[in-house]
Amino acid sequence: MTNTALPTTYADQENNTQLNELHKSQNAVVLLSGGLDSVTCLYWAKARYASVTAVSFDYGQRHNSELVAAKAIAETAGVKHRIIDIDIAQLGGSSLTDHSMIVPDGDTDKFPDKKHDEIDNDAIPNTYVPARNTIFLSYALAVAEVTDSNHIIIGVSSVDYSGYPDCRPEYIAAFQHMANLATKAGVTGHHLSIQTPLQQLSKAKTIELGLSLGVDYGQTISCYQADANGLACGVCDSCALRRQGFAQAGVADPTHYQS
Repeated sequence: MTNTALPTTYADQENNTQLNELHKSQNAVVLLSGGLDSVTCLYWAKARYASVTAVSFDYGQRHNSELVAAKAIAETAGVKHRIIDIDIAQLGGSSLTDHSMIVPDGDTDKFPDKKHDEIDNDAIPNTYVPARNTIFLSYALAVAEVTDSNHIIIGVSSVDYSGYPDCRPEYIAAFQHMANLATKAGVTGHHLSIQTPLQQLSKAKTIELGLSLGVDYGQTISCYQADANGLACGVCDSCALRRQGFAQAGVADPTHYQS
């Protein structure tokens, strides 16, 4: 059976216009890592909401180059920026926080056919940080309450990604439901939504979206093991996905790589 898209009606257009006008009066919180996806989300949010607060985390990751990038990106974008200190590294279990573990090389061949409902625990790389998105979204939820924000934006995707279970739409929907049950804002009618503008976008489409919004990807760092100068390794999962994305988008890769 072929799915046929229904024509957009005047009522739909009117509802979309009203929703857009409503968003222009609301605030948003964006999770900003300093990488390609999160900066795209930041500029996407800036184009829609009255005020945007970017939130980054110093959580014991391998390097702080991404935090330096996040700070510069927030300054360029002209948004408020909070860096929150939490120590996930003490829990271990990830090569992004445990220096005794080896960060695996990327394998771009596995990404195009990877679907969010085909997760194999054995295929989840050790760069997965246990419960990281849940922890980050929980902090962002608190920031949303104190900044009177209706929306939290996170750059997860079910298309080109490393197989992390906390990037799936089912997870995001469940967290949003929980958020509205567990907060003062939610129970007093101040609905909170988790926005995932990149959920169905490939890296190439994400890059195209960001460029249309004025993103300078040369400011971003996506590498799992960048050096002290912020130069990317070029071989980890994140670098492989990023390199593939620019190639598929037909855009020159502005990433600064290690020699």
